[in-house]
Amino acid sequence: MDKYLICGLGNPGNEYEGTRHNTGFMILDAFAKASNIRFEDKRYGFVAETTLKGKKVFLLKPTTFMNLSGNAVRYWLNKENIDQKRLLVICDDLNLHLGEFRLKGNGSNGGHNGLGHIQQLIGEDYARLRMGIGNDYPRGGQIDWVLGHYNDQDMKILEPAIQTAVEIIRSFVLTGLDETMNTYNRLGKEHGRISKN
Repeated sequence: MDKYLICGLGNPGNEYEGTRHNTGFMILDAFAKASNIRFEDKRYGFVAETTLKGKKVFLLKPTTFMNLSGNAVRYWLNKENIDQKRLLVICDDLNLHLGEFRLKGNGSNGGHNGLGHIQQLIGEDYARLRMGIGNDYPRGGQIDWVLGHYNDQDMKILEPAIQTAVEIIRSFVLTGLDETMNTYNRLGKEHGRISKN
């Protein structure tokens, strides 16, 4: 049976719930809710399992804190013997407008500490879904911004993007990376345009 690892990046703990840096967690929570599955506290992360048309899917929310996310990703890839080409990492991105998203098959970490640590341990060759959180903060305010909470207005813009991200996970598993990029990356820009207006 083909196995997939879908990792949403974030920080564990109640104080981080609903923060911009935890967008990856929020998407996996939405996927788990739609799939009627629950996360269990396991080694290096909260893990949920489901099956999509005969393919086994593991959802991972690392409990290592963002800067050590690679420990969780590498452990679960090895534990379940999952091919790196079947890994999708979901993270927040300051360089995209709120609600905008972009799926890529590889590339640099773009200054994201979670992606940076994953790349130290397994290299750059894995799929990542970047979810825009905007960058409307004063100079020197980056840390406060990423660890700040979404407000109701933000969530109105973000919610449709989260639902689309749930579809992207399904598509990644069922149709593969290339087809999913072709289908959804155009939509990602449209979501971003809505938030700018």
